Amino acid sequence: MRVWIFFVLCLAGHAMAAPTEEVPMVEEELVTEEPVVEETGVGANPVQIEVGDFDEAIEIVEDEVVENPCLNHHCKKGKVCEADEVNTPICVCQDPTSCPAAEGQFEHVCGTDNKTYETSCQFFATKCTLEGTKKGHKLHLDYVGPCKFIEPCLDSEIKEFPLRMRDWLKNVLVTLYERDQDNNLLTEKQKLRVKKIHENEKRLQAGEHTLDLLAHDFQKNYNMYIFPVHWQFGQLDQHPADGFLTHTELSPLRAPLIPMEHCTTRFFDECDADSDNYIALEEWAACFGIKEQDVDNDLII
Repeated sequence: MRVWIFFVLCLAGHAMAAPTEEVPMVEEELVTEEPVVEETGVGANPVQIEVGDFDEAIEIVEDEVVENPCLNHHCKKGKVCEADEVNTPICVCQDPTSCPAAEGQFEHVCGTDNKTYETSCQFFATKCTLEGTKKGHKLHLDYVGPCKFIEPCLDSEIKEFPLRMRDWLKNVLVTLYERDQDNNLLTEKQKLRVKKIHENEKRLQAGEHTLDLLAHDFQKNYNMYIFPVHWQFGQLDQHPADGFLTHTELSPLRAPLIPMEHCTTRFFDECDADSDNYIALEEWAACFGIKEQDVDNDLII
Protein backbone atom coordinates (compact mmCIF):
# COMPACT_ATOMS: atom_id res chain seq x y z
CA MET A 1 0.00 0.00 0.00
CA ARG A 2 2.79 2.39 0.85
CA VAL A 3 4.46 1.61 -2.46
CA TRP A 4 1.29 2.75 -4.38
CA ILE A 5 1.11 5.99 -2.37
CA PHE A 6 4.78 6.74 -3.05
CA PHE A 7 4.31 6.08 -6.76
CA VAL A 8 1.35 8.52 -7.01
CA LEU A 9 3.25 11.26 -5.18
CA CYS A 10 6.18 10.92 -7.54
CA LEU A 11 3.95 11.35 -10.59
CA ALA A 12 2.38 14.45 -9.07
CA GLY A 13 5.77 16.01 -8.34
CA HIS A 14 6.98 15.37 -11.85
CA ALA A 15 3.93 17.08 -13.30
CA MET A 16 4.47 20.18 -11.16
CA ALA A 17 8.10 20.41 -12.11
CA ALA A 18 7.47 20.17 -15.87
CA PRO A 19 7.25 23.46 -17.82
CA THR A 20 3.80 24.72 -18.46
CA GLU A 21 2.79 24.47 -22.17
CA GLU A 22 0.29 26.98 -23.52
CA VAL A 23 -2.69 25.06 -24.75
CA PRO A 24 -4.62 26.87 -27.48
CA MET A 25 -8.24 27.58 -26.59
CA VAL A 26 -10.72 25.90 -28.86
CA GLU A 27 -14.12 27.53 -29.01
CA GLU A 28 -16.66 24.86 -28.57
CA GLU A 29 -19.68 24.94 -30.83
CA LEU A 30 -22.95 25.20 -29.06
CA VAL A 31 -24.97 22.17 -29.89
CA THR A 32 -28.66 22.62 -29.59
CA GLU A 33 -30.32 19.43 -28.84
CA GLU A 34 -33.61 18.90 -30.60
CA PRO A 35 -36.48 18.07 -28.26
CA VAL A 36 -37.47 14.50 -28.33
CA VAL A 37 -40.96 14.15 -29.73
CA GLU A 38 -42.77 11.01 -28.98
CA GLU A 39 -44.41 9.47 -31.99
CA THR A 40 -48.15 9.61 -31.95
CA GLY A 41 -49.96 6.43 -32.75
CA VAL A 42 -52.23 6.26 -35.74
CA GLY A 43 -55.64 7.70 -34.88
CA ALA A 44 -54.43 9.29 -31.64
CA ASN A 45 -54.98 12.96 -30.85
CA PRO A 46 -51.54 14.72 -30.72
CA VAL A 47 -52.94 17.23 -28.20
CA GLN A 48 -53.90 15.44 -25.04
CA ILE A 49 -55.84 17.32 -22.40
CA GLU A 50 -55.81 15.78 -18.98
CA VAL A 51 -58.91 15.72 -16.87
CA GLY A 52 -58.92 18.68 -14.53
CA ASP A 53 -57.19 21.17 -16.83
CA PHE A 54 -60.45 23.11 -17.10
CA ASP A 55 -62.92 23.99 -14.41
CA GLU A 56 -65.91 23.58 -16.77
CA ALA A 57 -66.66 20.67 -19.03
CA ILE A 58 -66.33 21.26 -22.78
CA GLU A 59 -69.71 21.23 -24.50
CA ILE A 60 -69.59 19.66 -27.93
CA VAL A 61 -72.19 21.23 -30.22
CA GLU A 62 -73.14 19.11 -33.19
CA ASP A 63 -74.32 20.77 -36.39
CA GLU A 64 -78.10 20.72 -36.47
CA VAL A 65 -79.42 18.82 -39.48
CA VAL A 66 -82.30 20.77 -40.97
CA GLU A 67 -84.73 18.63 -42.91
CA ASN A 68 -85.50 19.81 -46.42
CA PRO A 69 -89.09 21.13 -46.23
CA CYS A 70 -89.55 20.53 -49.96
CA LEU A 71 -89.18 16.76 -49.75
CA ASN A 72 -92.92 16.12 -49.44
CA HIS A 73 -94.23 19.43 -50.76
CA HIS A 74 -96.02 19.21 -54.10
CA CYS A 75 -96.11 22.05 -56.61
CA LYS A 76 -98.24 22.18 -59.73
CA LYS A 77 -96.69 21.94 -63.17
CA GLY A 78 -94.46 24.88 -64.01
CA LYS A 79 -93.47 25.53 -60.40
CA VAL A 80 -90.71 24.22 -58.14
CA CYS A 81 -90.42 24.19 -54.37
CA GLU A 82 -88.02 26.43 -52.50
CA ALA A 83 -87.53 27.13 -48.80
CA ASP A 84 -87.98 30.71 -47.64
CA GLU A 85 -85.99 32.49 -44.91
CA VAL A 86 -87.85 30.61 -42.15
CA ASN A 87 -87.48 27.25 -43.92
CA THR A 88 -91.11 27.16 -45.07
CA PRO A 89 -91.73 25.48 -48.46
CA ILE A 90 -93.11 27.76 -51.15
CA CYS A 91 -93.81 27.16 -54.84
CA VAL A 92 -92.17 29.50 -57.32
CA CYS A 93 -92.16 29.58 -61.10
CA GLN A 94 -89.53 27.35 -62.64
CA ASP A 95 -87.01 28.94 -64.96
CA PRO A 96 -87.84 27.56 -68.46
CA THR A 97 -84.11 27.34 -69.24
CA SER A 98 -83.65 24.92 -66.32
CA CYS A 99 -85.88 22.28 -67.96
CA PRO A 100 -84.07 19.18 -69.28
CA ALA A 101 -83.43 19.21 -73.00
CA ALA A 102 -85.80 17.23 -75.22
CA GLU A 103 -84.55 13.83 -76.31
CA GLY A 104 -86.65 13.86 -79.46
CA GLN A 105 -89.53 15.52 -81.28
CA PHE A 106 -91.96 13.25 -79.49
CA GLU A 107 -91.48 15.48 -76.42
CA HIS A 108 -92.52 18.64 -78.25
CA VAL A 109 -95.89 20.18 -77.41
CA CYS A 110 -97.97 22.83 -79.10
CA GLY A 111 -99.51 25.69 -77.14
CA THR A 112 -102.72 27.52 -77.91
CA ASP A 113 -100.46 30.38 -79.02
CA ASN A 114 -99.52 28.11 -81.97
CA LYS A 115 -95.95 27.94 -80.70
CA THR A 116 -93.97 24.71 -80.39
CA TYR A 117 -92.30 24.17 -77.03
CA GLU A 118 -89.39 21.77 -76.67
CA THR A 119 -90.97 19.95 -73.72
CA SER A 120 -94.07 20.16 -71.56
CA CYS A 121 -91.77 21.32 -68.74
CA GLN A 122 -90.73 24.33 -70.80
CA PHE A 123 -94.35 25.07 -71.69
CA PHE A 124 -95.69 25.01 -68.13
CA ALA A 125 -92.71 26.98 -66.82
CA THR A 126 -93.36 29.64 -69.47
CA LYS A 127 -97.06 29.70 -68.64
CA CYS A 128 -96.22 30.18 -64.95
CA THR A 129 -94.06 33.21 -65.67
CA LEU A 130 -97.05 34.76 -67.46
CA GLU A 131 -99.48 34.27 -64.57
CA GLY A 132 -101.64 37.30 -63.96
CA THR A 133 -101.32 38.54 -67.52
CA LYS A 134 -103.87 38.38 -70.32
CA LYS A 135 -101.49 36.30 -72.41
CA GLY A 136 -100.94 33.85 -69.58
CA HIS A 137 -104.68 33.48 -68.96
CA LYS A 138 -105.26 32.45 -72.59
CA LEU A 139 -102.22 30.18 -72.91
CA HIS A 140 -102.97 26.47 -72.61
CA LEU A 141 -101.45 23.21 -73.78
CA ASP A 142 -103.20 22.49 -77.06
CA TYR A 143 -101.85 19.13 -78.14
CA VAL A 144 -98.89 16.78 -78.03
CA GLY A 145 -96.34 17.16 -80.81
CA PRO A 146 -94.99 20.09 -82.84
CA CYS A 147 -97.52 22.65 -84.01
CA LYS A 148 -98.96 21.83 -87.42
CA PHE A 149 -101.90 22.66 -89.60
CA ILE A 150 -105.11 21.14 -88.27
CA GLU A 151 -107.92 20.83 -90.80
CA PRO A 152 -111.16 22.55 -89.82
CA CYS A 153 -113.90 20.24 -88.56
CA LEU A 154 -116.97 20.19 -90.81
CA ASP A 155 -120.54 20.05 -89.48
CA SER A 156 -120.98 16.54 -90.83
CA GLU A 157 -117.80 15.38 -89.10
CA ILE A 158 -118.63 16.83 -85.70
CA LYS A 159 -121.65 14.50 -85.53
CA GLU A 160 -119.44 11.47 -86.09
CA PHE A 161 -116.91 12.31 -83.39
CA PRO A 162 -118.96 11.20 -80.31
CA LEU A 163 -119.72 7.86 -82.00
CA ARG A 164 -116.04 6.93 -82.01
CA MET A 165 -115.37 8.49 -78.61
CA ARG A 166 -118.15 6.53 -76.87
CA ASP A 167 -116.98 3.23 -78.34
CA TRP A 168 -113.38 4.06 -77.42
CA LEU A 169 -114.25 4.87 -73.78
CA LYS A 170 -116.17 1.62 -73.43
CA ASN A 171 -113.28 -0.40 -74.84
CA VAL A 172 -110.75 1.37 -72.60
CA LEU A 173 -112.73 0.38 -69.51
CA VAL A 174 -113.09 -3.23 -70.67
CA THR A 175 -109.34 -3.43 -71.31
CA LEU A 176 -108.56 -2.04 -67.86
CA TYR A 177 -110.91 -4.59 -66.32
CA GLU A 178 -109.22 -7.48 -68.13
CA ARG A 179 -105.74 -6.35 -67.10
CA ASP A 180 -106.51 -5.30 -63.54
CA GLN A 181 -105.09 -8.05 -61.34
CA ASP A 182 -104.12 -6.01 -58.28
CA ASN A 183 -106.95 -3.44 -58.16
CA ASN A 184 -104.52 -0.71 -59.18
CA LEU A 185 -106.41 0.30 -62.31
CA LEU A 186 -110.01 0.18 -61.16
CA THR A 187 -111.71 0.29 -57.78
CA GLU A 188 -113.96 -2.54 -56.66
CA LYS A 189 -117.09 -0.49 -57.37
CA GLN A 190 -115.83 0.36 -60.84
CA LYS A 191 -115.00 -3.26 -61.55
CA LEU A 192 -118.54 -4.32 -60.65
CA ARG A 193 -119.92 -1.83 -63.18
CA VAL A 194 -117.52 -2.85 -65.93
CA LYS A 195 -118.01 -6.55 -65.23
CA LYS A 196 -121.63 -6.25 -66.41
CA ILE A 197 -120.46 -4.70 -69.66
CA HIS A 198 -117.63 -7.19 -70.12
CA GLU A 199 -119.89 -10.22 -69.66
CA ASN A 200 -122.73 -8.91 -71.81
CA GLU A 201 -122.90 -11.10 -74.91
CA LYS A 202 -124.40 -8.25 -76.91
CA ARG A 203 -121.33 -6.05 -76.42
CA LEU A 204 -119.78 -4.82 -79.65
CA GLN A 205 -116.22 -6.08 -79.66
CA ALA A 206 -113.33 -3.66 -80.19
CA GLY A 207 -112.27 -3.15 -83.78
CA GLU A 208 -112.73 -1.00 -86.86
CA HIS A 209 -116.42 -0.39 -87.30
CA THR A 210 -118.45 1.73 -89.64
CA LEU A 211 -120.18 4.80 -88.30
CA ASP A 212 -123.54 3.22 -89.09
CA LEU A 213 -122.71 0.20 -86.95
CA LEU A 214 -121.54 2.40 -84.08
CA ALA A 215 -124.72 4.45 -84.23
CA HIS A 216 -126.86 1.30 -84.30
CA ASP A 217 -125.02 -0.24 -81.34
CA PHE A 218 -125.47 2.93 -79.29
CA GLN A 219 -129.22 2.77 -79.81
CA LYS A 220 -129.43 -0.97 -79.21
CA ASN A 221 -127.05 -1.18 -76.22
CA TYR A 222 -127.44 2.34 -74.85
CA ASN A 223 -127.02 1.25 -71.20
CA MET A 224 -123.48 0.01 -71.86
CA TYR A 225 -122.32 3.55 -72.62
CA ILE A 226 -123.73 5.38 -69.61
CA PHE A 227 -121.07 4.37 -67.09
CA PRO A 228 -118.03 4.84 -69.41
CA VAL A 229 -119.07 8.45 -70.07
CA HIS A 230 -119.45 9.13 -66.33
CA TRP A 231 -116.19 7.32 -65.55
CA GLN A 232 -114.19 9.48 -67.96
CA PHE A 233 -115.63 12.66 -66.46
CA GLY A 234 -114.57 11.50 -62.98
CA GLN A 235 -111.07 10.65 -64.22
CA LEU A 236 -110.61 14.17 -65.55
CA ASP A 237 -112.30 16.11 -62.73
CA GLN A 238 -109.40 15.95 -60.29
CA HIS A 239 -107.85 19.40 -59.78
CA PRO A 240 -110.11 20.14 -58.02
CA ALA A 241 -112.88 17.55 -58.00
CA ASP A 242 -115.70 20.08 -58.13
CA GLY A 243 -118.06 18.75 -60.79
CA PHE A 244 -116.63 20.94 -63.56
CA LEU A 245 -113.94 20.38 -66.17
CA THR A 246 -111.50 23.15 -67.04
CA HIS A 247 -109.30 23.35 -70.10
CA THR A 248 -106.37 22.14 -68.00
CA GLU A 249 -108.30 19.14 -66.67
CA LEU A 250 -109.30 18.21 -70.23
CA SER A 251 -105.69 18.27 -71.46
CA PRO A 252 -104.83 14.62 -70.60
CA LEU A 253 -107.66 13.52 -72.91
CA ARG A 254 -107.71 16.11 -75.68
CA ALA A 255 -103.97 16.80 -76.08
CA PRO A 256 -103.09 13.31 -77.44
CA LEU A 257 -106.28 13.17 -79.53
CA ILE A 258 -106.00 16.40 -81.53
CA PRO A 259 -103.22 15.24 -83.90
CA MET A 260 -105.33 12.16 -84.75
CA GLU A 261 -108.86 13.57 -84.49
CA HIS A 262 -109.08 17.02 -86.01
CA CYS A 263 -112.60 17.56 -84.58
CA THR A 264 -111.41 17.25 -80.97
CA THR A 265 -111.05 20.97 -80.29
CA ARG A 266 -114.43 21.89 -81.80
CA PHE A 267 -116.15 19.03 -79.97
CA PHE A 268 -114.98 20.07 -76.51
CA ASP A 269 -115.55 23.75 -77.25
CA GLU A 270 -119.16 23.02 -78.12
CA CYS A 271 -119.57 20.86 -75.01
CA ASP A 272 -119.31 24.10 -73.04
CA ALA A 273 -122.86 25.02 -73.98
CA ASP A 274 -123.03 28.18 -71.84
CA SER A 275 -119.50 29.29 -72.84
CA ASP A 276 -118.37 29.85 -69.24
CA ASN A 277 -115.08 27.94 -69.77
CA TYR A 278 -116.32 25.11 -67.54
CA ILE A 279 -117.94 21.85 -68.65
CA ALA A 280 -120.45 20.56 -66.11
CA LEU A 281 -121.40 16.88 -65.90
CA GLU A 282 -124.76 17.62 -67.56
CA GLU A 283 -123.00 19.35 -70.47
CA TRP A 284 -120.48 16.52 -70.76
CA ALA A 285 -123.17 13.83 -70.82
CA ALA A 286 -125.22 15.71 -73.43
CA CYS A 287 -122.16 15.87 -75.72
CA PHE A 288 -122.02 12.07 -75.72
CA GLY A 289 -125.74 11.60 -76.22
CA ILE A 290 -126.55 10.52 -72.66
CA LYS A 291 -130.13 11.39 -71.74
CA GLU A 292 -130.72 13.95 -69.03
CA GLN A 293 -132.57 11.49 -66.79
CA ASP A 294 -129.54 9.14 -66.87
CA VAL A 295 -127.05 11.69 -65.61
CA ASP A 296 -126.07 10.52 -62.13
CA ASN A 297 -123.33 11.94 -59.89
CA ASP A 298 -123.26 8.66 -57.99
CA LEU A 299 -121.77 6.98 -61.08
CA ILE A 300 -118.61 9.03 -60.70
CA ILE A 301 -116.89 6.53 -58.42
